[in-house]
Amino acid sequence: MTILFADDDPLTLDSLGACARSEGYETLLAGDGSEALRQWREHRPHLVCLDIMMPHLDGYEVCRRIRNEDDSVPVLFLSAKSEERDVVAGLRLGADDFVRKPFGKAELLARLASALRRAKVREDQESAKFVMGAIIVEPRRLMAIRGQVEIDLTPREVSLLRVLHDRVGSAVSRDELLDECWGMEYYPESRTLDQHIAMLRKKIEPDPAHPSIIETVRGVGYRFRNP
Repeated sequence: MTILFADDDPLTLDSLGACARSEGYETLLAGDGSEALRQWREHRPHLVCLDIMMPHLDGYEVCRRIRNEDDSVPVLFLSAKSEERDVVAGLRLGADDFVRKPFGKAELLARLASALRRAKVREDQESAKFVMGAIIVEPRRLMAIRGQVEIDLTPREVSLLRVLHDRVGSAVSRDELLDECWGMEYYPESRTLDQHIAMLRKKIEPDPAHPSIIETVRGVGYRFRNP
């Protein structure tokens, strides 16, 4: 398991790295936000730990950019900025946890292990096969199977199907789907979601003109009704 630590204080950074390595983790160390983002993109560590106040890019901006590209890697803030608004800002950007400085070695290691454990559980759940009508969706392979036909899917198409499957029988609003599958706010007039649904129906529906898997709920969004 590889953990990326980003902190502009060299002593703190060395201490964090030594602490993690003592438990067998591999580490990547970055002294500013730009370097943290570069190392994340290059090495794709299993966990990212960010200070907030860093040169070039602060921790909030690094987290935001990571979440725009990857919504699964766990991100922790390790920061002395511990007021409620700081914690809330970090969590709203998609961080998994906020650890207030100063903290002890035992607490840090427990937080790291917990974040990695939750990520593993989430990965296992998200990669499990699921059935929607006449198709079997295999997230790990980015594929749906209908009879003997294999249908290639994009990660976002799998995400859309997963949300609808998990909310079977319920109408899921456009805003909820955009938030779950894009992770950002869209203007109400955006046709992004509808265009994706139309393309997805062409792939998986036996008759896209009369969809039986992804139903339109007028004025609300979409629904998967298990036959």
